[in-house]
Amino acid sequence: WSDYQRSGSVSGVQLPAGLQHASRIEPAILTPSTKAETGHDEPIPFERTVELVGRDVAEAARDAALALYAAGRDYAAERGIVIADTKFEFGLADGELVLIDECLTADSSRFWPASEVVPGGKPTSFDKQVLRDYLNGLDWNKQPPPPPLPDEIVARTAATYADIRTRLLH
Repeated sequence: WSDYQRSGSVSGVQLPAGLQHASRIEPAILTPSTKAETGHDEPIPFERTVELVGRDVAEAARDAALALYAAGRDYAAERGIVIADTKFEFGLADGELVLIDECLTADSSRFWPASEVVPGGKPTSFDKQVLRDYLNGLDWNKQPPPPPLPDEIVARTAATYADIRTRLLH
């Protein structure tokens, strides 16, 4: 969201003007990133992905990510949940593209109740947003190690994760 506010684009993908927080982007877009030596993943344009891994692998990863997202989005929608965004990590094993990390979890996705999603709104988050908000409110340089977490933040995060698990799996 902050990238769009600054530049009107995300990972080199130009988006329509006038989007608001929680506006739906259709069709879904891929926002590739690469692992940084330290800190957070670094967003890169798709063409940089092609340079790093080759067109065939980049396109296969893109197609797999978008298909996984569509399946998860549809499943969650049937349960009244919007997957605002998510992350998939891919690698190569014996030359074959493989999913190499968790997917569609509260650690790797932003989940919102569909009933609260309106352009410009700030829906309740069923993910690690409570943790993000806490850390963003601290005077901290965002470099490891992170500051210790109060028990209340740990408990609220755990309760949020349990809530989304129940909403999606029951």
